[in-house]
Order: sequence, then structure tokens, then C-alpha cells
Amino acid sequence: MNQASSSATPTTSATDHRNRITGFLSDYGIIVAFIVLCVILSVVSPYFLGVNNLLNVLRQVSINGVLAIGMTFVILTRGIDLSVGSMMAFAAMVAASFAVVDSGMPLIVPLTLGLAAGLALGCVNGVMVARFAIPPFVMTLGMLSMARGLTYIYSDGMPISSLSPSFLWLGQGMVVGIPVPVILFAAVFMLAWFTLRYTTFGRYVYAVGGNPTAARLSGIKVSRITFSVYAISGLLCGLAGLMIAARTSAALPQAGVAYELDAIAAVVIGGTSLAGGKGRIVGTLFGVLIIGVINNGLDLLGVSSFYQQLVKGAIIVVAVMLDRSRLSNT
Repeated sequence: MNQASSSATPTTSATDHRNRITGFLSDYGIIVAFIVLCVILSVVSPYFLGVNNLLNVLRQVSINGVLAIGMTFVILTRGIDLSVGSMMAFAAMVAASFAVVDSGMPLIVPLTLGLAAGLALGCVNGVMVARFAIPPFVMTLGMLSMARGLTYIYSDGMPISSLSPSFLWLGQGMVVGIPVPVILFAAVFMLAWFTLRYTTFGRYVYAVGGNPTAARLSGIKVSRITFSVYAISGLLCGLAGLMIAARTSAALPQAGVAYELDAIAAVVIGGTSLAGGKGRIVGTLFGVLIIGVINNGLDLLGVSSFYQQLVKGAIIVVAVMLDRSRLSNT
């Protein structure tokens, strides 16, 4: 009896130790990976830790970060939004058309219309997915094409430039030394973090993604939550559209191509499960930062953008494999 007990103790202890390590990596692995990546790049490139370079990285990731936060809400409910890049481009075009210097419009007009354009397209996605049960992949793939077509039709395929200085400030301005896009991204992140962590809506988002049937039986309006997350994604596409038009000083009809891939990559790298119901907005933040740091580091090292796409794709595949591994062990 005592021998059996003593022989079981080391095994139990080893199992507990493995579980603690697994739990730590699950909770903080993305942060550790980010720190290790920064240390490596700081060693191989003396310019990486420069203040100007770090601010440039943050400025570059802010647009993808805003899109990725909206994508997080969608993926948490077992959905996907392939149309964020196209919706962003349409919102940018609508906003820019009212922000040209000669329009005489107050700043509130292009801001409101740009956000409204993104929100409207997001609501279309939400209605078709929630009310008519069109698979998210199919609906948002269709919206990817439709929104891009609307962008070309609205602008007749031409860019819109000569934007007002007050509008350009959204993408190029600074507040106490911090780029305005970074401030906007931080504000969106904090609002999303609070919503998912402390509000009833946030709990419902996790419940719908975890088990839609159980959520419906418990009284949660599943279709309403599903509609809402696509509306949120569309609204944030509108904000990202304002930011990219202001940053580039023009609205381009081809803007945002493949941005949906970066947004999905950031969410998946950050640990949000494609099966829904599991993930944290903090993980998405570090997923965005990791992608930005990798792109910046490879640029500093003079690596071709072709290889950057290869690295990014490999990271996505590895992240999905880890996600499937976690699911199979639960």
C-alpha cells in the first residue's frame, strides 16, 4: 500500500509540473515569444530599439491592430470576416471624398460618414450571417468582392487626394510625442478589453462561440450577438479606413488588399481559437505586435518582402497547428 502510494507520488508531481508549464505557456507564451523576438532583433540590428523605429513600428501596426480587434470579436463567435480590407478601403474612399480641401466640410462630416460606411457593410454581413444563416466564410468572401467593387464604382477607379490638414492629422499627427494612430489603437484596445472582460455582452460573445446551442437554451439571443460582432468589425473597418487615408494622404481604391490575412494572422497568433469561445484581446495585441516586429526586423535586415510573406504564412500555419493541438488535449 505504501509502496504504491510512494511510486504514484513522483508521477503525480511530474504531471502537476507539466500542467503548470503548459498553463504558463498558454497564458503567457505569446508575451514570452514577443520578448524573445525583440531581444533577438535588438542583437542583430542596432537600430531596432531606437525610439524613432519603435514609434514607426507602433504606427505601422495600428491599422492592422484596429482590424484585428474587430476580427477577434468575430472569431470568438466561430465566425470569420474576409472582407475587412475591402470594407476599410470603401470607408476610406467615402470619408476622403468629404475631406478634400475644396469641400469646405467640417471634420465631423468625413469622420461620421467613414465610420457609417464601414458600419453599414458590417451590418449587411451580420444580417446575412445571423438572420439568413449564410456561412460566414461565404458571406464575407462575397462582401470582399462587393465592397471592393463599390470602392471602384464610388471613385471611378481613381484615388482621392488633396485632403484637409485636420483630416490628415488623424494619420500623421502627434500628441505629446505619440502618433495619433497609436492613440486611437490603444483606445480601441482598452474599450474592447473592458467589453470582453467585464460586460454581459462580452460574456455572451464567449458563450455563443463556446456552444451556440447551450447559449440559445440559456436565453441568449444568439442571432443578435452574431449580428453585433460583424457590426463591430465593420465599424472598426470604418475607423481603420479613416486612419489609412489620413496616413497616406489619399484614399486609394486598391488600399487594404490582403489586410484581412494580417488581421486573421494576428488573432490566431494571439491564441484565439478558430473553433470559437476561447481567446483574449491581450493575445491579439501581442499577435499584432509580433507581426509588426517581424516585418520591421526583416526590413532592417534587408530581407525581401517575398520572404516576409513566407515567414508570416509559416507562423499562421504553426499557430493553427498549436490551436488544434490544444483542442485535442481538452
